[in-house]
Amino acid sequence: MTKTLDLAGLGIGPFNLSIAALLQEAPELKTAFFDQKPRFSWHPGMMLPGVRLQTSYLKDLVTGVAPWSPYSFLNYLVQHGRFYPFMNTGMASVSRAEFADYMGWVASRLDNLYFNRVVERVQFDGDHFLIRFAGEAEPVTARNLCLGTGKTPHIPEACQAAAGDHCFHNMELALRQPDVSGQRVTVVGGGQSGAEVVLSLLQGDWGRPRAITWFSRRSNFEPLDETPFTNEYFTPQYVDTFHGLPEDRRLTLVAQQKLASDGISPVTLEALHQRLYEHHVADGGSPAVSLQPDRTVESMSADRPFRLETVNGLDGTRESSKADRVILCTGFESRLPAYLDDDLRQRLDTDSDGQLRLGPDFEARWDGPIDRRIYAVNAGRHSHGIAEPQMSLMCWRSARIINHLSDQVLFPVTASVNMVDWTAVQKESDRPTETHQTDSHQAARHESEMGATSNTI
Repeated sequence: MTKTLDLAGLGIGPFNLSIAALLQEAPELKTAFFDQKPRFSWHPGMMLPGVRLQTSYLKDLVTGVAPWSPYSFLNYLVQHGRFYPFMNTGMASVSRAEFADYMGWVASRLDNLYFNRVVERVQFDGDHFLIRFAGEAEPVTARNLCLGTGKTPHIPEACQAAAGDHCFHNMELALRQPDVSGQRVTVVGGGQSGAEVVLSLLQGDWGRPRAITWFSRRSNFEPLDETPFTNEYFTPQYVDTFHGLPEDRRLTLVAQQKLASDGISPVTLEALHQRLYEHHVADGGSPAVSLQPDRTVESMSADRPFRLETVNGLDGTRESSKADRVILCTGFESRLPAYLDDDLRQRLDTDSDGQLRLGPDFEARWDGPIDRRIYAVNAGRHSHGIAEPQMSLMCWRSARIINHLSDQVLFPVTASVNMVDWTAVQKESDRPTETHQTDSHQAARHESEMGATSNTI
């Protein structure tokens, strides 16, 4: 790879994979994406039996901005001879396993992906980014970067001393396949992952435990809000409006809208409640089950049996419990990649939480040349809102980045129909009538209307 890249993507998860797939429409751009994994995979440790996406299969890698692309989920179904059987199931969502297989299928067809490449350091020499890989003497040079190496599992401070074979993050669960037969198992975390793990424990997927305890800091096991107007948060118009708000207002909104992106799917809650009911009806020998919302784990012993001290947020009481195994469904946290060298790291603009401040096209704000950009995916929750870590606007974000990178409109990124007006709109009586528009106004309107087709590829 001797030529300078127009874009180097670091990390090949779903978000950078979406960009790589859409870039097939722009062969004039020289791009490459790198990952240390031997092949594409998507959280294999979280592929529990029966788990499903919380997002429609139409919100795939490409369809929202390039429905003609051969890398759509629908084309994947056609190529695998499953289109009609899939449609006949009536499923509104797909299993994570099938969606992971779809993304792996796309990855196998792209020529701009490079696996088994471990990034050791990224520098900026004043004109280009230098990407140094383990075991390679010469760096890869690029005019622009896209950071997509993902988030790191969050291990609560109270649990860090106990982390190991018997206390671990749920992203490792399917890989570890622990035998929990006869054990007291505690699940920490009241989101979708916590519910899926508890459901699998009740089903005996890893043996029959002696007892199951589920802690959540939330006041109850709360559902994902999937109602139509809440889903308007996951639209280009809202994200653009959100980005233009003051930083403190954005942070307040992200907290208020938590259940729009981080609740438990109603289908999962129903399955879990039904399983619990059947559990109570069943004959003896079933594990003891204790669901404990509004609990905060304050401390945890380092040795087994683990002793967990919790505070009940409902009445303020302090409680204690024991566990032989603890599964942490405690989410992920954003950090600047360790491979960024100190000089480059110091040139990036970050907020009070150390998160990148991103421009409207997901470009990091930094003090480098204006034509040298550092894009970041899954890093803009504070700048672009709750849709940023989700798949809902994945391909729209990819299109924004590619359009910005190429300095032209290669993909449509502005919706022509919006159900909600998030900002003040002009009254009908204040708008000029068609007969009073000047020729230049009419020409501009015609150009806008034609842009959805004439400016796309």
